[in-house]
Amino acid sequence: MSYYDLKDIDVNNKNILLREDFNVPVENNEIKNDARIRAALPTIKYVLSKGGKVALLSHFGRPNEGVFSKAHSLSIVASRLSELIGQKVFFEKTPLNEKSPEYKNKITLYENTRFLIGEKSGDEVLAKNIAKNCDVFVMDAFGASHRKHCSTYTVAKYAPISCGGFLMMNEILNIEKIFKKPKKPVLAIIGGSKISTKLNILNKLINKVDSIIIGGGISNTFLQSQDYFIGKSLSEENMINDAKEIMQLAKKKGVQIPLPIDAICDNSLKVSRKDIIKISENDVIKDIGEKTCALYEKFIEEAGTILWNGPVGIFEDALFANGTRHIAKSISKANAITVAGGGDTISAIEKFINIDEIDYVSTGGGAFLEFIEGKELPGIKIIKK
Repeated sequence: MSYYDLKDIDVNNKNILLREDFNVPVENNEIKNDARIRAALPTIKYVLSKGGKVALLSHFGRPNEGVFSKAHSLSIVASRLSELIGQKVFFEKTPLNEKSPEYKNKITLYENTRFLIGEKSGDEVLAKNIAKNCDVFVMDAFGASHRKHCSTYTVAKYAPISCGGFLMMNEILNIEKIFKKPKKPVLAIIGGSKISTKLNILNKLINKVDSIIIGGGISNTFLQSQDYFIGKSLSEENMINDAKEIMQLAKKKGVQIPLPIDAICDNSLKVSRKDIIKISENDVIKDIGEKTCALYEKFIEEAGTILWNGPVGIFEDALFANGTRHIAKSISKANAITVAGGGDTISAIEKFINIDEIDYVSTGGGAFLEFIEGKELPGIKIIKK
């Protein structure tokens, strides 16, 4: 597959409309992790170095459409981006449905696209207004490429040229390369709270991997599907049959899905390690136990390729961080080709190991998984030749 690539386009004296993913975690009005901003720097710096003017677009959080919210303003990102890039980033508060980008400055960041009515629906009129003065639309927001939104998809209809930025092309080429001819055996580690959000990828992975480690709340639903009692732990009872079907299909395909054999439980009185067969009525499973860590470590040691998306416990709490820490450290020592993606996964990596110890870290979460599934993502479709 070939794509229109920014490096093949003359951007000198051109107005470059650049869609990035600056949806970074913020706490107490401070950016907790600026990885997504830093990932966009090569594209931005390249355009500026070649004499182009940049209008930056991004979403940020999940505000109510059409309603300004200070907590979801990108002004905080403009300040951080100015620091990282070493020059003034102008911040434009005027909504894009009222005024098209004017490219008066070398680099301007426009307010959160999700404040705009019509962004999520891919509105054509809004797209025309946003693309009005641009010469080239650069789609560089891999993390939002699975959305058919106005700023990630529809604007490409009205831009004279559309292409992929350095971040986007790097994501596509690396993920395609890894899964075209993966080093065997292939291990997927899929965590998270709900099986419903990972059902499609689990079904697809069964045809692509040799084993799957399931963590977080998802594993509780799988335990229930195998008739284990999980106390008051998080699960989706309406998905038990789906979990059972995945287990049956995996067995048929020869794919191993090892389930937790012990857990760290919280029963409001105390935190304790318990074997899965000894979970009691008031227990809430919040992490995997030492025996499960050892079991999973063996799979990690034997793997040739490892795909990791999602923590295996509530790692933000020190009491329930050991499982995810153990997974991260085991992966960092593995001889396998290692690939990770998703916001929580990146946070866990940066908390427990050096991010450089993972061969490839994707900026995408949902987009990362859907791309691996083999879906055609709207934000990638627009840059295909």
